[in-house]
Amino acid sequence: MLAKEQVTPPPSLRPWRFRILRLLVMAGVAVGIAWLCGAALRADARLNSPPGLFRGMLHGAMMPMAWPALLVGNDQEVYAANNVGRPYKLGYSLGVNLSGLIFFGWFFLSLNALRSASQRKKPAYTS
Repeated sequence: MLAKEQVTPPPSLRPWRFRILRLLVMAGVAVGIAWLCGAALRADARLNSPPGLFRGMLHGAMMPMAWPALLVGNDQEVYAANNVGRPYKLGYSLGVNLSGLIFFGWFFLSLNALRSASQRKKPAYTS
């Protein structure tokens, strides 16, 4: 009786499992962050005092994350019209910029890591 051979996928297909797992983890983290942001914005909306510098930073940091919720129809406040003035606006700008720095910095670092990994796998051509 012949023994069944175990079929193993070629090594080139194995990184796809890692990439799919990585995408699923990233999606889970994104959903978790979006949920936390929504909870923070709901808690912030219950406060009676006008927002200042630190709440402006919170609103600014959450503004990019509110975009998907706005896209699917959830109305969220992304800017407090009744604020203390310049400190709120400075905090809002700082929050937006720091959030963008973290997101885009992470994105470009990941992109560079993928680019360098793909260049290492290419065979060297000789003429």
